[in-house]
Amino acid sequence: MSVVHLCLEKLFFLKTIINISNFLTEEKTFVTIGTFDGVHFGHQKILEKLVSEAKTAGKKSVLLTFFPHPRMVLQKDTSIELINTINEREKLLKKTGLDYLIIHPFSRDFSRMTALEFVRDILVNQFNISKLIIGYDHHFGKNREGNIQQLTEYSHLYDFKVEEIPAQDINDVSVSSTKIRRALVSGNLKTANNYLGYNFMLNGTVVNGKKLGGKIGYPTANINIEEDYKLIPKTGVYIVKSLIDKNTVYGMMNIGNRPTLNGNHQTIEVHFFDFNKDLYGKKLTIKLIYFLRDEHKFDSVKSLVYQLKKDEEIARNYIKNNL
Repeated sequence: MSVVHLCLEKLFFLKTIINISNFLTEEKTFVTIGTFDGVHFGHQKILEKLVSEAKTAGKKSVLLTFFPHPRMVLQKDTSIELINTINEREKLLKKTGLDYLIIHPFSRDFSRMTALEFVRDILVNQFNISKLIIGYDHHFGKNREGNIQQLTEYSHLYDFKVEEIPAQDINDVSVSSTKIRRALVSGNLKTANNYLGYNFMLNGTVVNGKKLGGKIGYPTANINIEEDYKLIPKTGVYIVKSLIDKNTVYGMMNIGNRPTLNGNHQTIEVHFFDFNKDLYGKKLTIKLIYFLRDEHKFDSVKSLVYQLKKDEEIARNYIKNNL
């Protein structure tokens, strides 16, 4: 599968606006709508088309997204795990060339807006829409009543164009956030990263741990992730990288309960190679490159250390030969 990679080396100017009511423009806009969790390969195809067509037509490109996720509000789904935090999503979207990102607080009141009200009051009257580009099988409005057929009818009534990107146009693969989540929780990191078009990431702050890693020759940075809705991949050992003081540093990360060391809660610990600076209090972005193995309980600390040395050797060889 050919992956459309985000332009990771360039950040475009993107104006982020919180709440629809704070956005009103006299300029004509090209718009797309959705939660866009993951900003994955399929999303990137939509955004690439939106930005390109808007620039060609001399219009502004707008993405309307929502936070919290509608399922968190309508279904009180506290178990939902998202690929991106809202801050991660915004950073990824800065790399797409969008002009405006509008993050609207999703609520029950907002969910009761009919499809007609949404199109007329928001898309037409506030966004001054010229064209709407949406993904395959998009639904919106009260009870998800709005669909491509209704949008087409409204587009004739209010004089804007609407275009749906068929699933087959996304390289004959219906990429979905759900498929990516399943891949991550099953340890299929390669598939997840291919669908994303970038390395899945974890963002958190380095906090004090029990310093057990240092005692066995593998000091670790303990990563605390504040957002409880952030998806944590399958427990196990991963090859990772992070940008620290403008330098790319590689290492291996363990997600799990440290059963050999009698751990009783999940931790995220990173051992960076050839690195010994104090990281406490630093905010780090950890990018997951390769899934090495599942977490195991070893019969002794000595056996654990032996396995960690094997993990490090495999990781260093992988980094040397593939990165």
